[in-house]
Amino acid sequence: MELREFALKIVTGESLESKLFRPREAFTDREPGPELRLERPGRPPSLQIHPSYRARVPSKKGMADPRQRVRILHAFANHELQAVELFAWAILAFPEAPCEFRDGLAVMVGEEQTHVAMYRARLVELGKDFGAYPVSGYFWSKTPRLTTPARFVCAMSLTFENANLDHSAEYAEAARAAGDIKTARLLEKVGEDEVGHVRFGATWLKRWKDPGQSLWEAYSANVTFPLRGALARGRELQRFRRLRAGLDEDFIEHLASADRGDGSRKAAP
Repeated sequence: MELREFALKIVTGESLESKLFRPREAFTDREPGPELRLERPGRPPSLQIHPSYRARVPSKKGMADPRQRVRILHAFANHELQAVELFAWAILAFPEAPCEFRDGLAVMVGEEQTHVAMYRARLVELGKDFGAYPVSGYFWSKTPRLTTPARFVCAMSLTFENANLDHSAEYAEAARAAGDIKTARLLEKVGEDEVGHVRFGATWLKRWKDPGQSLWEAYSANVTFPLRGALARGRELQRFRRLRAGLDEDFIEHLASADRGDGSRKAAP
């Protein structure tokens, strides 16, 4: 199957099944086509994007309450669905990017599809299906400024997914404290997978940056406001996960000192 055809099916699909479609045959990339920058994804009626005020999510404290926990997991499923769509979006938006990069995007799509399916299965076990609550399009709102592959990886891999190295650990701990071991293990699995997704962004940014730039300088030059280092971390920095993802000590120290506005500066091992 042509990579462009696959990506278009993912982004424009109007059912959850189309978003989770994965061909059995290997991809080809002989016809990347012209640049295509879609403004919004296709979605089933139950997963249409709403303004953020209609899709508010409980804080981490809500993990202690089963009714709030399911809403949190629903929001996480939507984060993963947006990741599925945006990795596919980048295949369409950057047809002239290196083949290896585009192949990597397709791999990321598949792994994010697995995350969506995992969250959906857990929601069903807890009595709700994916689509039970309004969802936002926060990731999608950033696409107009993602004008280069470097800007894309700085937003998607090195901000959103970088932050999830921490968020997944924090929420897993909260779920475990609430006695929901199955949800905790799900979040831990997602967090471990995010290590590879951050590594993907770090690897490509290292290739594209100027030789005299540090990785942090290259990130700062390409990340587009309001995205920034302060949004690429959670309350407790998972330092070891970032080292495994290929981020250097200088980058991690800048993240550790980034002011999130909540007074958090503590770094986990």
